[in-house]
Amino acid sequence: MKQFEVPTFYRSPLLSKIKAQRKVADPRKKDFTPSELQIGDFTFLIARHFGFCYGVENAIERSYKALSENPGKRIFLLSQMIHNPAVNEDLTSNGIQFLQDTNGAQRIAFSELTPADVVLIPAFGTTLEIEQQLKDLGLDIQTYNTTCPFVEKVWNRSEKLGETAHTIVIHGKHDHEETRATFSHAVANGPALIVKDMQEAHFLGAYILGQKTTQELQDFFKGKMSDGFDPAKHLTKIGVVNQTTMLATETQAITDYLRSCYITLHGEDAIKNHMADTRDTLCYATNDNQSATLGLLEQEADFAVVVGGYNSSNTSHLVELLERKFPTYYIKDASEINGTSVQHFDYHHKEMQHTTDFIPSKEQVRVVLTSGASCPDSIVENVMYQLLQTRYTEAELNALLAELH
Repeated sequence: MKQFEVPTFYRSPLLSKIKAQRKVADPRKKDFTPSELQIGDFTFLIARHFGFCYGVENAIERSYKALSENPGKRIFLLSQMIHNPAVNEDLTSNGIQFLQDTNGAQRIAFSELTPADVVLIPAFGTTLEIEQQLKDLGLDIQTYNTTCPFVEKVWNRSEKLGETAHTIVIHGKHDHEETRATFSHAVANGPALIVKDMQEAHFLGAYILGQKTTQELQDFFKGKMSDGFDPAKHLTKIGVVNQTTMLATETQAITDYLRSCYITLHGEDAIKNHMADTRDTLCYATNDNQSATLGLLEQEADFAVVVGGYNSSNTSHLVELLERKFPTYYIKDASEINGTSVQHFDYHHKEMQHTTDFIPSKEQVRVVLTSGASCPDSIVENVMYQLLQTRYTEAELNALLAELH
């Protein structure tokens, strides 16, 4: 796989060494058991896969290339490059400005742009409508288009589904940048509908099975279906694609459930006439990170720490998995830890919480540790050190770390 030029301050020498060792020992990525790292009284159970994925490293490399290749020019990002505050803050500190927020609200009017400006498309991609607006202004949007190739893979699959008269069902959050982009590309090729979770899939299935009316379906999915969507016509033949950061297991569960609805109606032999096989749209990095998190769930630990941006969809799903077994703390960086107290994000209610004495007073502490696909390893390393500093002085910690080399 390609090696990207990412600034060294995003790297962690310690975690890079662990990743390199695992890569040599498990080149086919079949072993999802975590790495164990003993430092003093702490045992860190580090996920087999975590941190920057291919799409994120590609986006960061192109962003810094845009900065180095365009001195003196105004450089804009359409919206957040990725959902990590440290990365976005670093880019803005280097002079990059955001045109929109993550909800698509305009921060700088497109009318203020000139053909001499540089505009970067983020890793999530963007809608066809916005692409056209920028092209009409004479802007080059391809040179620094950082759209993840796995997002584009979903778009390409949506196009093929449209060509075969399938309605495109998107498993995603309708207000997420990636889903807005995927929906735009999908409706250019055929009717489309966005389903957030299994609850919404069950509502859709109830319509397919004749248990809900057309009006009930249209009311329930208002704002989440293409213009002119006709359920009676457009739900006879479907294909499911996904927002690449959603739980892969949930995408598959939704697909399997909808498939069972069509089998109930038409029989197993006719299923290919009503539902496409779209397993090839799942992102390998999302699958690897989630499989590695399932590997963590097979371990015993006192608590789990998940590091990443609070608006990061893929990170929230890692939290969702881990909290099934462990007290789980979702933090953006080491600054959220103050002694044995921690400020952490409750993604269910979208609010911060404060927990005291979150580190047990026992002699040996086992900590599950992972991070989202947009989180730099250096931030994860700093979280480890912050936890260690609850028991060790700087001198003692340096001595313990020296023993690792």
